[in-house]
Amino acid sequence: MKQINDFTVIDNKQPTSNFSVLTLQLETQLPFIKPGQFVEVRIDNTPEVMLRRPISIHDVDYEKREIKLLIQNVGKGSNTLCNSTVGTKLNLIYPLGNGFQLPKNSKRALLVGGGCGVAPLLYLGRYYRDNRIEPFFLLGAKNKDALLQLHEFQQIGETFVTTEDGSFGHKGVVTDHQVINSNSINFDVICTCGPEVMMKAISKQAEKHGIPCYVSLENRMACGIGACLCCVVNTIEGNKCTCVEGPVFNSQYLKW
Repeated sequence: MKQINDFTVIDNKQPTSNFSVLTLQLETQLPFIKPGQFVEVRIDNTPEVMLRRPISIHDVDYEKREIKLLIQNVGKGSNTLCNSTVGTKLNLIYPLGNGFQLPKNSKRALLVGGGCGVAPLLYLGRYYRDNRIEPFFLLGAKNKDALLQLHEFQQIGETFVTTEDGSFGHKGVVTDHQVINSNSINFDVICTCGPEVMMKAISKQAEKHGIPCYVSLENRMACGIGACLCCVVNTIEGNKCTCVEGPVFNSQYLKW
């Protein structure tokens, strides 16, 4: 059920020069949040920013009533968020969208993220592990300095890394790594988020091996409730709003 609440910023870490991880705390108990769902954040004290900003939920701690948001500093709205100080109040509409499924009879899951697309995978990996599905991560970045939250992922499951310049892990993009680019992929489900070209390639590999693949789209979502229609995606059942029907879809449901 959607809620609107004020959260308090209790921590702001910057893993790289253009990213921030905000830890937000709610005074009351958090509702259940599916991995892959997102929030719409109101940008206060920035008059030129009229619309809320959609941000993936990076992690959840129900005991501490905390959520984490991984935010890329790319514009005035995100810049305001990335510079939030401890004690700042942020108004959120949450949890929005449909998240990743908990696949039945699955024991091993490969979670593939490229760039800021790693954001929803940390909570997803923790959620799978808590439900007795072993998570494996495949993360890609341009270089070593652009890798996001590597230590946090490694604490949850075995983590493979690619960098385009070879400064860390395997040289190349995620689809070059043998864990996904081989004749024997030993996973029951694959989940991915990142650039569309990457997700298309991952879904083709999954289809080739008969593995269910779920993709989290990064379409622009201005309202988060299906009213503005700016996030429409073409599916086998016609056009659907990413913010309501997604952002997570079975890759075979999309006509891309």
